[in-house]
Amino acid sequence: MHLAYPAVLAVLLFCVGLYGVLARRNAILVLMSVELMLNAVNLNLVAFDVWLRDTLHSGQALTLFTIAIAAAEIGIGLAIVLAVYRNRGTSAVDDLRDTAEHPDGDDDGDDDFDGVALDEPEPAPDEAAQQPQKSQQSQKAEATA
Repeated sequence: MHLAYPAVLAVLLFCVGLYGVLARRNAILVLMSVELMLNAVNLNLVAFDVWLRDTLHSGQALTLFTIAIAAAEIGIGLAIVLAVYRNRGTSAVDDLRDTAEHPDGDDDGDDDFDGVALDEPEPAPDEAAQQPQKSQQSQKAEATA
């Protein structure tokens, strides 16, 4: 068997996966693209193992180990994406990056401390707030008089 055929196929798979990682904005599609890249590497491992006629079949054993690790990785990745989707309502990578930079949802660039801008003075209290509140009985007495 020629090594060129599976190697070219592996390169094509890897390039498609790389394009998916770089171009896609949905986190699930990015995870699928990473899996495609890992499968391209697995194809290379098996192809070189067959081409070298290794008696121990170490390439195939490493491929099985890689598949097991990739399955665990995709399970954890999908669980994280599902939790983020339930919490934030989106699985877009750009939106998740924005929430990582501004976790409170405030991306106007102002540095706030407890909702109060640090560079603005507090507003002057108004006179109506300064006067004591009249009781309901005194208000009724004034209304009847």
